[in-house]
Amino acid sequence: MLLSVGIVLFSLIIGNLIMAGGIIRITETQLGQRLMTTARTVATIPNVQKSIQEPDGWKVIQPTANNLRVVNDVTYIVVLNRERVRYSDPLDERIGTVFMDPAVDEAYAEHSYFQKVIGEMGTALRAYVPIMDDQHQQVGVVVVGRVMPDVWGILYSERNNIALTFFLSLLFGVWGSYQLARHMKKQMLDLEPDEIARILVERTATFHAMHEGVIAIDNRERITIFNDRAKQIFGIEGEVLGKHIRSVLHDTRLPEVLELRQNFTNTEIHVGNTLLWSNRFLIKVEEKIVGAIAIFQDRTEVARMAEELTGVKEFVGALRVQNHEHMNHLHTIAGLLQLHQHEKALTYLFEVNEQQEELTSFLTTRIMDENLSGLLIGKVSRGRELGIRVVIDRRSHLERFPPYMDHHNFVLILGNLIENAFDSLERIERKEKEIMISIEQDDEICSILVEDNGIGMDEETRRHMLERGFSTKERAHRGLGLHLVHQLVNKGGGELVCHSARGEGASFLITFPMGEVNSHGEG
Repeated sequence: MLLSVGIVLFSLIIGNLIMAGGIIRITETQLGQRLMTTARTVATIPNVQKSIQEPDGWKVIQPTANNLRVVNDVTYIVVLNRERVRYSDPLDERIGTVFMDPAVDEAYAEHSYFQKVIGEMGTALRAYVPIMDDQHQQVGVVVVGRVMPDVWGILYSERNNIALTFFLSLLFGVWGSYQLARHMKKQMLDLEPDEIARILVERTATFHAMHEGVIAIDNRERITIFNDRAKQIFGIEGEVLGKHIRSVLHDTRLPEVLELRQNFTNTEIHVGNTLLWSNRFLIKVEEKIVGAIAIFQDRTEVARMAEELTGVKEFVGALRVQNHEHMNHLHTIAGLLQLHQHEKALTYLFEVNEQQEELTSFLTTRIMDENLSGLLIGKVSRGRELGIRVVIDRRSHLERFPPYMDHHNFVLILGNLIENAFDSLERIERKEKEIMISIEQDDEICSILVEDNGIGMDEETRRHMLERGFSTKERAHRGLGLHLVHQLVNKGGGELVCHSARGEGASFLITFPMGEVNSHGEG
């Protein structure tokens, strides 16, 4: 407010100086017009026109000029004949002398004018008017002058108007400044400019110090915040503030917050090979949407570690199942030996060994990844333990993984699908329980098929099965398997198709393109 009042006061001073100049110009113009009127009055008096042509005409002209000088409040009236001889003058001793000032030259060319001159008594304003006789012949010149008052004198004469104007302008200026300052402070949450500047600096420093990436845009999708961590995550260099978000990043999915006018929390986003955990919110000021902000966490390494741990868990489970299965085999062989059934014990041993070697040889030959082969061997063994027949299609083969996918992803996908099949079969009474697994690949696609004849799903379950946290089982930490599978399918630009009916089992078919994916991770 003080700054605003100071500006108003400064403006008033400048305005009053300009007004003072205007008053002086108006005063000069009005005085010049009055002098011209007086000079024309003198020039049109018949006695003056007649007497100016006579040698002793000054005796008539001098008294007349003195009377008019007093009446019209002018400093002097000088009447000159054709030879520039004075016929009237404020000083009697000058009568009969020649007027030598060259400023009168134009008047002798029948011109009427006024001008400012510097004379013996100071700066004066003079009016020059030619005297014409009855035959319209010039017979002389009238010079009427008045000494100009000084600037302070002119301003003093207008002191009341100046003071009133200054007071009213200052009054309304201060009132307007107060209202403007009050409005601005309300708009700025009752903060002073220096407080706002400090908060801005602190906020900027805080955003740059955060380990999470922070990006904010206004309601025209222009970037207002882009911290250092966000630049590091997305590989952005240079200043991007003020730029359109779509020209800097194509897949932040931040503009959709403004388009849909809703928040998105705990969302996984794949940007390139980076897995991000994103929270996106609308920015509102007094219930008006002014922008959107996104907070990103790079979960790539965390996800990779989780995949590693999940894979290890699968292998540990497979080893536990195999250990239990081998113990059962050993107990069977030991029992046959105690019954002296040596041939049957030897035959049983050969059968078990042949089955295991056949499966191991097939997977080693057809599946070119030891992690995936180990997972499948473990699941087959676990199926035997649960009384479930796990069949691997003998046409299966895998030579390489699709783009953006690796053995961690395939272990998670197959592991979760097979475990879901186990859960489905455990909850149904059926004589023949079976899971069929197929992995096929050619130059264009790679497909994974997992089928079971378990409990199946109704239409409501199928609609929600991919949602995070949704589960038909009451045990803790459920509802993540198929959601994770869905995320990984999106990562590889693949497609998941499910066919299921209540009591008839379920079939999950996943296909991945083997070529480059244009926009993976858009889910």
